[in-house]
Amino acid sequence: MTAGSFESAGGGYAPEPPRPTGLLDVLSVAAVVVDADGRVVFWTPQAEELFGYTADEALGTHATRLFIHPEQLPAVTQLFTEVLETGRSWAGTFPVRHKDGSTRLTEFRNMRLLDDLGDVYALGIAADHSLLQRVETDLALCERLINQSPIGIALLDPDLRYLLVNPALERIDATPAEDHVGRRLRETLPLPDIDTIESSLRQVLTTGTPLLDQYHVGRPPADPENEHAWSLSFYRLEDPGGRVLGAAISFVDVTERHRAAAEADRARRRLALIADASTRVGTSLEVDRTAHELAEVATPELADVVAVDILDSALACRRNRKPDNGPELFRALALKAAYPSVALRAADPPGDLAAYDGDRLVTLCVHTGLPILVRHVGEQDLPRIARDDEATALLARAGVHSYLAVPLIAHGEVLGALDLKRTRNPVPFDQDDVVLASELASRAAVAIDNARWFQSVRNTALTLQRSLLPDHPPHHTGLELASRYQPAQATSEVGGDWYDVIPLEDDKTALVVGDVMGNGIDAAATIGRLRTATCAYADLDLEPGSVLQHLDKITCDLEHYIVTCLYAVYDPRTGQCHIANAGHMPPALARPAAPRSCWNCLAAPLGVGGIPFETTTVELSPGDLLVLYTDGLVETRLHPIDDRLNVLLGFLDEPRRPLEETCDLLLYGLRHPDDHDDVALLVARVL
Repeated sequence: MTAGSFESAGGGYAPEPPRPTGLLDVLSVAAVVVDADGRVVFWTPQAEELFGYTADEALGTHATRLFIHPEQLPAVTQLFTEVLETGRSWAGTFPVRHKDGSTRLTEFRNMRLLDDLGDVYALGIAADHSLLQRVETDLALCERLINQSPIGIALLDPDLRYLLVNPALERIDATPAEDHVGRRLRETLPLPDIDTIESSLRQVLTTGTPLLDQYHVGRPPADPENEHAWSLSFYRLEDPGGRVLGAAISFVDVTERHRAAAEADRARRRLALIADASTRVGTSLEVDRTAHELAEVATPELADVVAVDILDSALACRRNRKPDNGPELFRALALKAAYPSVALRAADPPGDLAAYDGDRLVTLCVHTGLPILVRHVGEQDLPRIARDDEATALLARAGVHSYLAVPLIAHGEVLGALDLKRTRNPVPFDQDDVVLASELASRAAVAIDNARWFQSVRNTALTLQRSLLPDHPPHHTGLELASRYQPAQATSEVGGDWYDVIPLEDDKTALVVGDVMGNGIDAAATIGRLRTATCAYADLDLEPGSVLQHLDKITCDLEHYIVTCLYAVYDPRTGQCHIANAGHMPPALARPAAPRSCWNCLAAPLGVGGIPFETTTVELSPGDLLVLYTDGLVETRLHPIDDRLNVLLGFLDEPRRPLEETCDLLLYGLRHPDDHDDVALLVARVL
């Protein structure tokens, strides 16, 4: 057995240049074989590196002369003899002499060898003690770090199957370490983006470039109710020779940071929602529109399904009696869902009335004036949320899992409730949601309260004003009449427009159109006073200019009112129409065989005082069309009044058209749906 024969084992094979491939190479473990006489018969290259002697120098030389100090010789001889005679191995640390004369502490493992002839040899395995100690320390440190680290660590083979996991990762995915080995990542990792993770790992295995601090969120099996976040880093594992062994993953739990960031983001979104609500809710004095605005703002940021229900008594401006345990009658005003859902069919359609028993949660909400929160809706809760059994089944089918009802309170009065449900949003309502919903409900309730009282006053004024408009007798001598009154939109108060048709002696007819520059009940009351006075002066058979003179005196006595008025008297016996104008829009005249025109006879409005009013006379023929109207029909903020008057005349292209059609044509052709002024229209055709 020689060094030469050992190195040429495998006959004729030309080996590659040696390169480190494992732990033994890193430790540079040397092997030395000594015969029974103590002479070296086998010497590896690592022995040359460890002791300094080449194979030529060592082979055949007595081992004690090479690297044993004289003072250590008796002990070495005794150990050598025991190994050869007994066959027991010996291991320990021993100081040896290096070729350069220095002493080096060496870790030895000695054992007896027998060849096929029965000859005895001693095999010595040796490594540098300090190097071995350093490696052992490093391994112990690595093992401690891996096992005690709060960071989850996993070692994977090139096929991304587990080789090893530490206890921290066991806690993360709630799977014992032994159950990981041999399994793939996706079988244990609770992350929804596992495909991305595996793709990243394959990239690292291919390129060798680590990917650090990859952010991933999921719900671990150990805590499925809560969302956790981890920072993942991926590394390629190689042996000292560069062979790819697999990959390593580190899991750093960043849940607290994630939750803090999520909470900060949630707070920002809530503030933005409140700011958005302050500009989008209550933009008009319409109860329905305000309720719809509230539902729009709350969806989907706060809830998946939102309903706004108002107590019918509150909508009618009737003071609620003291709350009891009885049923309540609700008017559904708004319903909004973040996506198509059968939960919409379970709710009351907007406009419908629905009675809810006292045990229903929405009824309890308005009775107590307190929010009702059901974080986790169970089967026993759905019947107390829904209106009936069918609605209960629909809510269960829709997946309603969390419910919140918040009262709408304004000036201490409960008006109704904001009803919120979550279906697709997996997070249940919490106290922060209660605070946010209460803030939104509080802002909306004030707007709804203002709108309902305004609507009540407006309805009163509109009813009063309509009661002051005339009921035309079926026939006026020489005239065919049609009229319209269209109030302003709900976002503005009822104005002061009116018209009147007054039968006079000798078959004459007085036609009156006026506009009180004000609104609401006061304007309607002023109309009543002026209309009564107009009828009284008309009975005196005064000229139109004189009638306006008397009305001017009355208007001057009113508080800060300016009134425009046009007063005309038609005499069928003469075919003449006498007209006077107090600052009002000029009447339009259309003749079958003549150009259409506006009768320009302007003067100061009533209430200025001391201004004379002239009477103008025009001859009317059968078929002539006279149109009297208030400024709401033609005035806009975007067009000159002359252009609008020309448009009006354009609609009078067929004087023989039925008068009812003419009225509709003028209203729908000239008036925009969003116009905020009343319109009074009186159309007369000469017979």
